[in-house]
Parts: sequence; C-alpha cells; structure tokens
Amino acid sequence: MRQPRHGGNLAWAAAIAGCPPDAILDFSASINPLGPPDSTASAINSQLGNIRHYPDPNYGELKQALGRFHKLPSEWIMPGNGSAELLTWAGRELAEVAATVLVTPTFGDYYRALGAFNAKVLEFPMSLINSINLDLSTILDKGFTTKDKGLLLNNPHNPTGKLLTRDAILPYLKEFALVVVDEAFMDFLHPCEEQSLIDVVQEYSNLVILRSLTKFYSLPGLRFGYVIAHPQRLQKWQSWRDPWAVNSLAAAAAIAAVEDKRFQQQTLDWLPKARNDLFEGLADIPGLQPLKGAANFLLVESKHSTSDLQQKLLQHHQILIRDCLSFPELGDRYFRVAVRLESDNRRLVEAIGGMG
Repeated sequence: MRQPRHGGNLAWAAAIAGCPPDAILDFSASINPLGPPDSTASAINSQLGNIRHYPDPNYGELKQALGRFHKLPSEWIMPGNGSAELLTWAGRELAEVAATVLVTPTFGDYYRALGAFNAKVLEFPMSLINSINLDLSTILDKGFTTKDKGLLLNNPHNPTGKLLTRDAILPYLKEFALVVVDEAFMDFLHPCEEQSLIDVVQEYSNLVILRSLTKFYSLPGLRFGYVIAHPQRLQKWQSWRDPWAVNSLAAAAAIAAVEDKRFQQQTLDWLPKARNDLFEGLADIPGLQPLKGAANFLLVESKHSTSDLQQKLLQHHQILIRDCLSFPELGDRYFRVAVRLESDNRRLVEAIGGMG
C-alpha cells in the first residue's frame, strides 16, 4: 500500500501493524482527542429526517451562527466542504497574481491547490530554531517586490507549530496583492493569546482567512470549513463551485460546534499542560528534540531515521506517528505527533524511550 502524504491514514498503518484500523493509536492526525462534542452528535441526529431534502443553498442559518461566533456580518462568510475545498479556490485566485510566496516547510496541500491552476510559487525557507514565535521579517527578502504577488501563510504554522503575531502579519497586508491566511489551528489558542486576523478582515479587501472545524472539534469525516473574506470575493468563489457544497448534517454539526462554549473551554483548559508534559517527555529521550509550538501537535527532530521509528512503533506498539518525508526541508530526521490524552501520550513516550 502506498505511503500516505497526509496523517490519519489508518488503513495504511493497519496493514503495516497487522491489526484492525481501530486498534491503531493515531498520533499522525492533529485531532482534538476530547471530541467530537456531544452537541454535534445530537445536532446530526436531529437532522437525519431532513436528508431527503436539499440543503439551503445559501446556508443562511449556518452563516448567521458563524457570524455571531466571529462578530461579523454573515455575508463575509462562506461555508465549504472542508477548508481543502476553499483552498482550491484560493489557489485559483493566487494563480491570477504574478507569483505566490510560501514560507517553507509548509502544508503540502498548498502545492496541490496552486498547481491545479499553474500558479507560480516562490519558496522562502524559515529557521527551525526552537522559538515559539515566527518572524516574517527574517524570512522574506527585504528587496523583494511584492505588490504584484500573493502570500499564503498558515498560522499557527504547520508543521512547526510556530505562531505569527498579528503585528507581524499586518504590514504585509499593505505590501502584497493578495494575502491568504490559513488559521486551521488558531482555535487551540486561548482568546487572550490567539493572533487571528478576523477582526481586521473588513479593513482589507485583499485578505482571505481560511478556518476549519476539523481539528478543534474532531470532525474530519464531516468535511467542514469556511472562508472569511470580502463579500464580492466570496460571490466570485461561489460562481466557481458546485452547488450545495456542504451537506445538511455537516451544517447542523457546525452550528452546534461553534455554539458549544463548554467544549471550547474544556479544550483550552486541557491543552497547555498536556502539550507541555508531552514536550518534556519527548525531550527527555536521548536523540530527540521537540520544537516548542502553539498548536495541538509537536514537531520533533531526531538523530535517527524517523521512517524506521514509524515502522517499529506500528509493528511493535500499534502506534502511528506522522513522518515528514512529504516536507522536503525536513525529510527523515523529523516526525510530528498530535497531543492526545495523558495516558496516550505516556504510552507514546514509553514506547519510543524503550527503543533506545
């Protein structure tokens, strides 16, 4: 079976481990282990009788719920079939500018979306120095012409978990023709620490923000994301895509999720300690150096082959970690792990530590 480019491929992992997929302890996909929230299951059950009908093509109730959540007019929001679908339309927009700047290493699906429309890509490598914050000014060339170009960022950064401050990004909104910021992991930061640009989106017609419910609410199978941007841009994107991009059950679950304050607080209370404990456990293992991060995963540098480590963990412990072979800048000396529940994290640390 072919090596997966994304995390969460349990069928591939089970074939290596020689066990059923549900026996795999999955650290490869950065999904909140506390979810999905009960409220989403209740919302889905309440809508089962409506699957005989088409969804509201305008998703009025859904957009209003997202608008309340972000304190935005609903016309500034467009739901999508996962943020991956919306990234495709971002790729089409970015293909219309002279070139798109990527800070590398970066999420592999950006290359798919940009390549689908033959967009020109300019890569700027970042430092992997173990600092939690990312400084764009040290990455982008000072003499670089930007007015005719686009900038595609993820914040917090994937795969390093580093965080860009709002103040670090704001100057570039005036310098680039189009700025797309993927905030798929921003929910994991406490409101007093998060660095979202949503509150300035109405000031910049060239700003596009992608959000997802996949990670925070543990809903990857439902495929739900949304984009926040100027209404005229969203009308153009709507004209490009198929109708009814979001199914009725995903729409109902999304409304319930963003209104579930209890689950949101529970996650924000859980993550910092769990992440720190996992960081310290991995850092205590000779040959490993985790990087400090702001999201619900850790990138770990290893002195030994991470492909070998991945295989051994599957075969001997039925544990799946994310190798970084799909990131050319990282290769076989890095792996990534999600932050899971305390018992799971301890099992991972003990399994790796026992291989020394």
